[in-house]
Amino acid sequence: MKASFTLIAFVLFGLVFSASAQFNLEEKIKSKTVNKVDNKIDEGIDKGLDAAEDGITGKNNEEAATEGEGTKEVNEASGEPQKPETKTVVPQDKPTMQTYSKYDFIAGEKVIFFDDFTSTAVGDFPPNWNTNVSGEVVTNNLYPGNWFKMLGEGCIALEEGLKLPDNYTIEFDVVYSPKEEENSAAEFGFYLYSANNPKDLYEGGAVPGLNGGIKMTFGYRSSYSAYDVSGYTIDGIKEDAAMEPGKKYRLSFWAQKTRLRVYLDQVKVFDLPKVFAPGFQANMMRFELWESAVPMITNFRVAAGLPDMRSKLITEGKLVSYGIYFDVNKDVVKPESYGTLKGIADVLKENPTVRVKIVGHTDSDGADAANLDLSKRRGASVKAELSKNFGIDASRLESDGMGETKPVAPNDIPLNKALNRRVEFIKL
Repeated sequence: MKASFTLIAFVLFGLVFSASAQFNLEEKIKSKTVNKVDNKIDEGIDKGLDAAEDGITGKNNEEAATEGEGTKEVNEASGEPQKPETKTVVPQDKPTMQTYSKYDFIAGEKVIFFDDFTSTAVGDFPPNWNTNVSGEVVTNNLYPGNWFKMLGEGCIALEEGLKLPDNYTIEFDVVYSPKEEENSAAEFGFYLYSANNPKDLYEGGAVPGLNGGIKMTFGYRSSYSAYDVSGYTIDGIKEDAAMEPGKKYRLSFWAQKTRLRVYLDQVKVFDLPKVFAPGFQANMMRFELWESAVPMITNFRVAAGLPDMRSKLITEGKLVSYGIYFDVNKDVVKPESYGTLKGIADVLKENPTVRVKIVGHTDSDGADAANLDLSKRRGASVKAELSKNFGIDASRLESDGMGETKPVAPNDIPLNKALNRRVEFIKL
């Protein structure tokens, strides 16, 4: 009887064990299947991101304007420095000075507004801006730095507006994505206009402001519609000036009295000589959002006045430039510096006996020694570009760097830091 009981118990145990093993096997198969699917999805996402990187070697080396020297990428959750990426992406059609050979944009002489959103916590709405929809500062795995992501259907503008002079430039980096992947007609708007009350974001309704302006859209195409107190005046569409979703672009606007030039990277999208009425003065810059697209911006810079390079360099003996760009913590001159460098080279060619010293300056972010070294390398890089690409005899050029030792403003807010990041040309 005891032997029979033992045999029955053994059989029951075997059955339970077999069922348990079968159950565990099924769970393992299910888990493996899920993981395999997840891995395939991740691989697909990685391929999409790699394509969008378009010429980046390592994700943490992506191009950014010369904002915040000496900083390191950190993990938002832990606060620890991120480990460098080991993955290498082969550059594809990376912009060069030659690709910008027809790029005549020159940044304004005096920076009057700058926001790279580094002073705003991730997840917050930036304090310098106003909206009737929503937005937040974010980071992303493609492009370093803080980005202002705009959400909803409505508008976002500077909190107090900004009274702009006759001559000014506006620049910002932008990435946009359609809300629906299959939407081939996604776009966002950027408006320049004159308002009586800058705090009234919808003054004038569909025709913003009461004193004239221009409405522009970017995304699957580029377009504009200009108007004055009498109504719409001129409009235009450029179908081939499209933005690829997920890719970073530099949008630049150059206003000179009645004229407005608009650039998407190195391409001049519009050149409108009589778009503004004489005496027109813009005081509002507004992003218009529709349900079709989500734009993100950073390095939003407004500068006043076209620099008189000849007078500054030859007559006054010193030219301060904010139109020569570098990646963060890098010394390679970015190709969008072409217009400024060409202008300086033209002055030097017209005055063949003049010699100059090129001096780099940084803000105070990072170690003093690192900033000093970086500024010296940047000065040397500008010298090399003027000699190599613009035909200036290297014997006429010297270079140096002062790091953070010669600030022109306190290193406290993004605007002041932007003023301290500069390249000076000193007549010898």
